[in-house]
Amino acid sequence: MKPRLKPRQVEQFLGFGFLKLCMGVILFILFVIFYDIFSKGIQVINWEFLTAMPRKGMTEGGIFPAIVGTTMVSAITAVLAIPLGMGCAIYLNEYAANNRLTRLIRMSIRNLSGVPSIVYGLFGVVLFVQSMHLGTSILSAGLTLGLMTLPWTITASEESLKSIPRSYREGSLALGATKWQTIRTNVLPYSIPGMLTGTILGLSRAAGETAPILFTGVAFFLPYLPNSLSSQFMALPYHLYIMSTQHHAIQQVRPIAYGTALVLIVLVFLMNFFAILLRYKLRKVRKE
Repeated sequence: MKPRLKPRQVEQFLGFGFLKLCMGVILFILFVIFYDIFSKGIQVINWEFLTAMPRKGMTEGGIFPAIVGTTMVSAITAVLAIPLGMGCAIYLNEYAANNRLTRLIRMSIRNLSGVPSIVYGLFGVVLFVQSMHLGTSILSAGLTLGLMTLPWTITASEESLKSIPRSYREGSLALGATKWQTIRTNVLPYSIPGMLTGTILGLSRAAGETAPILFTGVAFFLPYLPNSLSSQFMALPYHLYIMSTQHHAIQQVRPIAYGTALVLIVLVFLMNFFAILLRYKLRKVRKE
């Protein structure tokens, strides 16, 4: 006779089965979505679609200005979010006293992570477009996305710093190193992979946002490339939104919308892949 399963074993079996079922449902849904976008978007992807200018109200031509605009805005976002976010995380974790004010600042940063993106868009209009007189431009949009990404960057960077054992710091300080020397040589080399990974994931999320750039400089149809940071621009997420919901010939441009969606997904995937590859390289160098 087979031994009877104990209640704990039955409970464990059912628990793992439920978790596997949840994972399977999620993977199935993702597969259906990606298959639908890929099967319909790949039909319009070619060299002209990726490198040509849009024509005739975006019913013909390509999406090259949208790709360039998204890349430029993402670069400005990174320039603002990475140094400020990492610097703030280093200060909060390594220098700031553990008092009520510091805890309030941390709580505020985490709450800002949950603020709807459209609120950041309205704030960007008031601060960058109107108060700083930057106008509706690539710079205004990039700075707005940078502010939106900051809470994610700070939180991810601080959590990575917290994962470094306290003994790494104490050993360096015991040998006579200064606080900054300790952070630079004994803390950052081990925490940078996690800090960069969280930061790039936040940037990839920002690259797919529509609401923050909606008010700060994006345009639907610009058959030319931006010539400066003060120019308006096209962007893939807003372009996809208009093509899918607001275009005067939605059925005609539906294949172009699927192609745009596929290009945007590939762009975000490449950013995430770069984060994984960078983390692997840095960890390998650290072990050596």
